[in-house]
Amino acid sequence: MNKTIGVLAHVDAGKTSFSEQLLYHTNSIRERGRVDHQDAFLDNHTIERNRGITVFSDQARFTYGDTTYTLIDTPGHVDFSPEMERAIQVMDYAIVIVSAVEGVEGHTETVWQLLQKYKVPTFFFINKIDREGADIERVLDDIRANLSDDVYYFTDDYKDSVMTEDLIEFIAERDEALLERYFEGEFDEKLWRYSLETMIQNNELFLCMAGSALQDEGITAFLSTFDALTTTNYNADGPFTAKVYKIRHDENGNRVTYMKALSGILKVRDEIAYKESLEKITEIRLYNGSKYEAVDQVSAGMVFAVTGLTNLEIGDAIGLEETTTFELIPTLTSTVLFDDSTHAKEMLAYFKQLDAEDPSLRVLWSEHFGEIHVHVMGTIQLEVLKQVVEERFGIDISFGTPRILYKETIDTAVIGYGHFEPLRHYAEVHLKIEPAERNRGIIFENACHANDLSTGNQNLVRQHIFERDHHGLLTGSTVTDVKITLLTGRAHNEHTSAGDFREATYRALRQGLEQAKNVLLEPFYTFKIKVDLDLMGRILSDIQKAYGTFEPPETVGNQTIITGKVPVATFMDYHTTFASITGGKGALSLTFGGYDHCHNPAEVIEEIGYDKNADPDYTSTSIFILHGKGYQVPWDEAKEAMHCL
Repeated sequence: MNKTIGVLAHVDAGKTSFSEQLLYHTNSIRERGRVDHQDAFLDNHTIERNRGITVFSDQARFTYGDTTYTLIDTPGHVDFSPEMERAIQVMDYAIVIVSAVEGVEGHTETVWQLLQKYKVPTFFFINKIDREGADIERVLDDIRANLSDDVYYFTDDYKDSVMTEDLIEFIAERDEALLERYFEGEFDEKLWRYSLETMIQNNELFLCMAGSALQDEGITAFLSTFDALTTTNYNADGPFTAKVYKIRHDENGNRVTYMKALSGILKVRDEIAYKESLEKITEIRLYNGSKYEAVDQVSAGMVFAVTGLTNLEIGDAIGLEETTTFELIPTLTSTVLFDDSTHAKEMLAYFKQLDAEDPSLRVLWSEHFGEIHVHVMGTIQLEVLKQVVEERFGIDISFGTPRILYKETIDTAVIGYGHFEPLRHYAEVHLKIEPAERNRGIIFENACHANDLSTGNQNLVRQHIFERDHHGLLTGSTVTDVKITLLTGRAHNEHTSAGDFREATYRALRQGLEQAKNVLLEPFYTFKIKVDLDLMGRILSDIQKAYGTFEPPETVGNQTIITGKVPVATFMDYHTTFASITGGKGALSLTFGGYDHCHNPAEVIEEIGYDKNADPDYTSTSIFILHGKGYQVPWDEAKEAMHCL
């Protein structure tokens, strides 16, 4: 049997130490490394060892009983949470580490929400019970209050225990049929064990154990229990299907594609069909830390890497009609700064390589300014990127001051018209553009009849809508949260050529924006704050000063819990202030809460200074032809000149 498990936690909860113990007790490593000693097996990159944090999701293999495990150690720092999310999509089970001293912290809640999104069955391990201030009961209450009430605390090795009355009652309370059997006094142990396994697998019950990874307490009991209560059922028959979760480049520059096989068998030299490509697998690798073993084939349930595939992206699936859309989105953008000794195109090629490995970077080349822009989660990520570029490419770079990543939308419905007809070219597009639900992105609908525009040309319009981010009129930021409907269009039998519909589509979109009421959006945090009651007034005042909103505070004992939304721009540095106010004893959880109306649009628009009439990529002006010569029609006169009206 193959099982893929992930270890996740808020930074410094002891996640890597826990992973080291699992590997040691299964004879996968001879000595247990430590983060503070810079010798942890899975933190094998110099950047990770120097900083004492996990940056990259690396995997190790071990065998326990008749099961082969792939363990994925994920980053715990919020700046690298997109890397963590990408790994979650291929996990069969997850182990969330919670400190017995700090309890549920901000990033723990983010981890939990992602595990729920991807429906990954989860176990909890309360770590650091040897530390001063450790309180298992308090942390259990914390988990039940903030994550799930369906958590059962287990103190024994499951293999050596019988089903206790307390555990049976806990299971019965979560299933009406079982509750009826419980009241009838039916205690078939096989039934209750099977029910426990099934409820864990279905995310209806979450088992929790405790110990100390550093002192090697509770690890073997946890592993034994975890192994007994988890199962997978992958089918090696049938066609090969897989999900891509990581891209890397080896020391020779080869693109290495990491994936999880969901069904079937894959062999070296097999051909893989995806998107519009057909490529041959040249090597299959089973990674264990930084080293790998080349094998001839892999089967369903295994995590592995291949070479020979050049265009697969993280989130893509092989043999399945699905692509994973990731939830964690950077809210900052920064400019790459480098000297003239490196050509801009060479630097862009390096960053495109990094972009393949971390698609959340969204690397962009600004032709107008001759700059490379990247999207990031925070300043620590920029520091790590600087080190990565220096180590891998031997180039010293820096970054401009990170700026908030704004977006734009509209508040009114309009019809945009675009016409592109210079000599020997022809395309016309009419688009209805209307506001969509917040944080939905761009939605496309086709209402064009084939008699007006061929299906092929209709598909071209759709392709051009989604092929890139489109600039808004206020700041040049990405247009989002709009529904775009293709109403009609026109082509010419002889003169319409490749690219004409791109020109017409862009102009129609831009012409529509010119008519609409444009709105600036900014990213928001969803926050959860827990502090002593006497600090409530100060915290609420800080939230209001930061242009945030909050729900009525909830009082629990001598503490208050405050939830709400606040702009990233005004709250991104609040952790330091909060720690000072609370003496480090309060709890502040910040998660990305999507985009909403900007709190200071006039100030931002003035600061960015975007000139909508000088954007080299966009114009709202249409081009028509008269007497063999093209002429321009401005956006406010374009409708009357259209041919499809």
